[in-house]
Amino acid sequence: MAMKIWITGGSSGLGYALVQAYLRAGCHVFATARDEIKLSVLEKECHDLPGRLETASVDVCDQAAIRCFYADLLARDIVLNRVILNAGTHIPTSAINFSRAAHEKLMAVNYGGVLNCLDVVLADFTRRCSGQVAIVSSVAGYRGLPGAGGYGATKAALINLCESMREELDREGVDLRLINPGFVATPLTEKNDFPMPFLISAEKAASYIVRGLDRSVFEIAFPRRFVWLMKLLRVLPDGVFFSISLRMLRNR
Repeated sequence: MAMKIWITGGSSGLGYALVQAYLRAGCHVFATARDEIKLSVLEKECHDLPGRLETASVDVCDQAAIRCFYADLLARDIVLNRVILNAGTHIPTSAINFSRAAHEKLMAVNYGGVLNCLDVVLADFTRRCSGQVAIVSSVAGYRGLPGAGGYGATKAALINLCESMREELDREGVDLRLINPGFVATPLTEKNDFPMPFLISAEKAASYIVRGLDRSVFEIAFPRRFVWLMKLLRVLPDGVFFSISLRMLRNR
């Protein structure tokens, strides 16, 4: 029987690449996103792939819509094997031109959107003691970087959330995974006005994720060299880190 997978943010970027990868593998994919037009394009471009695709226009910030979508799956006796919570956004933020609205929007989409999905998914998965949930965060959550305070804060929150829930969910038979990509070429990273080291394509990122979710690792982080660089920043003394941060700021 084909694996059944729900992917949020499936109409563009990394989500789009994941949808295509799983359809090529013959999976039954449920792709949700806000933009109906982009979802229609996705359907047309994936029409000839061997898997089965169903799409729905659902905003992760709309808890009622998420509940309705998931209730429909349950009413149809759809048993999801895997959920990939990928939907997110990016807004460059500045301490000098501080915008509370930008920070709140990032938190509502990147963190609140995950919570809205977990609210329905975990109730179902823990009830039946099965299922895998993968949450897409970012290496930007390892430590605060200039110009990414709003985005990085949401990703740090997701990392902390996953780490805190992992063992409890494992005890209930639910497999929780954390995905921390580096720079991936998507419409979101096109907003960046600085060099992005080790930039990879969305298709390459999707291949890392697909492979990682079939293995028994908690954190799927890539590309490896960039991940180790970012993890080094996380353990450096503050004085050393802030001197590096200052150089990054001057190079912007």
